[in-house]
Amino acid sequence: MKIAVLIPCYNEALTVGAVVRDFRAALPEAEIYVYDNNSRDGTAQAARAAGVEPRLEPLQGKGNVVRRMFADVEADVYVLVDGDATYDAPSAPVMVRKLIDERLDMVVGRRRHEADAGAYRAGHEWGNRALTWAVSWTFGDGFADMLSGYRVLSRRFVKTFPALAAGFETETELTVHALSLSLPVAEVDTPYYARPEGSTSKLNTFRDGWRILLAIVRFMKEERPLAFFASIGTLLLALAIVLGLPIFVTFAETGMVPRFPTAIAATGVTILAFLSFAVALVLDSVRFGRLEARRLAYLRLPGLESSGSRAADGPGT
Repeated sequence: MKIAVLIPCYNEALTVGAVVRDFRAALPEAEIYVYDNNSRDGTAQAARAAGVEPRLEPLQGKGNVVRRMFADVEADVYVLVDGDATYDAPSAPVMVRKLIDERLDMVVGRRRHEADAGAYRAGHEWGNRALTWAVSWTFGDGFADMLSGYRVLSRRFVKTFPALAAGFETETELTVHALSLSLPVAEVDTPYYARPEGSTSKLNTFRDGWRILLAIVRFMKEERPLAFFASIGTLLLALAIVLGLPIFVTFAETGMVPRFPTAIAATGVTILAFLSFAVALVLDSVRFGRLEARRLAYLRLPGLESSGSRAADGPGT
């Protein structure tokens, strides 16, 4: 069974060599791919020194790199890991074994950092929990660490994943894709380490957190249009009632409608509310057709059991 380790990198010259060596030791049968995303610090040279010829992705952003890797690389099992040396390579065989033995499509490395207080930057852990809760509330429970960059994926997950995100919201897209199609997934606890001294994170707490939140809203619109637009319609209808109720009371008492602008506004908001309900029903039907097509595309590819050697002869044995 062919295993590919995919390492997206942007200015990771200090760490990419160690990541390559660690994963080569943990998964000696795997092929390792380093994708350089316009680094200016010698990342490509560091990858070559570690024995891997890097590939270039000129479109800036982690999501763009992930899209290119998933399109280019052919394998049965994919290990996706950041090139910053914060993830635990010895956990990879455990995650791969779980994927194969349980015939899963994605195993996420759930980060644990009790022994390394500097692993998470200020606000990142709280933000991760809040965003994970938002996705769980919208799309269903499935993950406790949605934003982990350490994942093991099956071939049919990778080759049917749309990969539309451009930046760090790609982890959210991976999660929503799995939950929307009700794919078999799991999490495995794995140590999470602080970056080595001199290495800096490329994640901007507020800018990227905002982009991830907007991505969640967009995914809700695309994947849960009935709930999304029905909620908007309900809010508009409530506003129309607040505007129109005093007018109805006045009309019932006096037979007069003294506030025509308010009455017109209430009527307009009511029309918008019912338009939102109509849009919700139409888009939900469209979503069902898209979901059906995506599911059929997923089923056209063989599962792990039939794509290579028997699970009992998989990695780690």
